[in-house]
Amino acid sequence: MKTQSHFSLSKNQRNGILSFWVLIGLVFIGLCYQDVLFSMKGSAEPNQEQVQLVQQKIDSLKEAKTKKVFKIYPFNPNFITDYKGYTLGMSVEEIERLHEYRAKEQWINSIQDFKRVTQVSDSLLHKISPYFKFPDWVKENRAKRQKMTQALPNHLKKDLNQASEQDLISVKGIGETLAKRIIRYKIRIGGFIDDSQIKDVYGLGYEAEENLLNNFTVKDPKKPALINLNTATVLQLAEIPYFDYELARSIVNYRKLNEKIGSFEELIKIDGFPGHKIDRIQLYLTLE
Repeated sequence: MKTQSHFSLSKNQRNGILSFWVLIGLVFIGLCYQDVLFSMKGSAEPNQEQVQLVQQKIDSLKEAKTKKVFKIYPFNPNFITDYKGYTLGMSVEEIERLHEYRAKEQWINSIQDFKRVTQVSDSLLHKISPYFKFPDWVKENRAKRQKMTQALPNHLKKDLNQASEQDLISVKGIGETLAKRIIRYKIRIGGFIDDSQIKDVYGLGYEAEENLLNNFTVKDPKKPALINLNTATVLQLAEIPYFDYELARSIVNYRKLNEKIGSFEELIKIDGFPGHKIDRIQLYLTLE
């Protein structure tokens, strides 16, 4: 009869012994590499000073990547492209105003012209105007005009509201078409109440405007009753020369959403509001 050896083991017993030796091996490996693991853990958690230093380097690299420095060279402001306007810091609206003005074959001949047409901010104008380069003939004509055209004292100027078509035609730079346009505009707004309103006459250039106001001014204006911006109805606001029904309704809706309008500058937030005419619009409104 065959007897079982004391060294023969069952399958489960052999698996148990194998698992035991594997466990011993893992413990041994762990003891050998514990120093390395702890050192790696320590290096993965840098102190606050190291974190700040790395973040500063990252921020500086981001800034260097995104920041573009454009060197400005002397240029003629009549020929500003979309890209050139962007590099100068002009908004899309300001660039479009310039292009629309030039499309009428009208020219920018002074810093004042550029400001009036584009409506750029004073800060941007101060930054870029030193680089304006006008042709020599513009500079010569400007010098001649400064000698020839001098503004009359106010008491010697004629009343702009009483000027006839022939009176206006006698002003240098104003022809028959512009003279009729000035008179039609005067009638449409119920008479000029301030010299600044002459800016709203379509096609009237800066030089012609300057010549006109050197000889004419608004005397004894018939000032309308001021409309309270915080209580006026849509129909009341629509009566103002610079508003139409849609804009008047937008103003009333904005007022309802914000309870009241605290300043005239706040109106610029309203879509479609003619912010460049805010000084003339205020002639018809009050906030009280």
